[in-house]
Amino acid sequence: MRKNPAFTLLLGVALFAVMPAWAQARPGDGSNEVQLWIGGGHSVPGGTANNNVWNVGGRYGWILTKPHGPGFLKGRFEYVLDATPLFIVQQKYNTAYGGGFSPLGLKWDFATRGNVAPYLELNGGTLFTDKEVPTGTSAVNFTSAAAFGVHLFGEKYAWSLEARYMHISNAGLATPNPGINTVQVRVGVGKFWHR
Repeated sequence: MRKNPAFTLLLGVALFAVMPAWAQARPGDGSNEVQLWIGGGHSVPGGTANNNVWNVGGRYGWILTKPHGPGFLKGRFEYVLDATPLFIVQQKYNTAYGGGFSPLGLKWDFATRGNVAPYLELNGGTLFTDKEVPTGTSAVNFTSAAAFGVHLFGEKYAWSLEARYMHISNAGLATPNPGINTVQVRVGVGKFWHR
């Protein structure tokens, strides 16, 4: 895999340059989440091959329920919004730059007592780019994703690490519509706070 200095720079900026001194907070009844994240990955079978994606964004979430559910499945339901001001798609013949947002984010935060709390997530949104993604299709696409991750709670920050499957498609706005399927790794830093 090629080294990407832009990715390294973006990772440094997103994770270290903008972190305020927040107190420790974890998901709780009626709390909110704010997070900065960076992610990237490679295309997988089922769509256009040999694409790399990198993205940087922010998240705002609302914990909507108290813990419920049986045993180890017990958790809280959270609604999240993601804004992605930078989304890079490295394709065979060009690199597309763009951004987007995901207004539909459904997240299940498992209720744990330790410093590690897993979560599951489904979300959907849009992606706008300066070039067609994939090449020869459309510069307006829709994204759907599923993720499994963990929150790591420290004294000041809530870190997250997740594996994310994302499908990028124009949903028939243009022909052809081969789409891109990717598996990405995302790292984030943020906090939960009680309103």
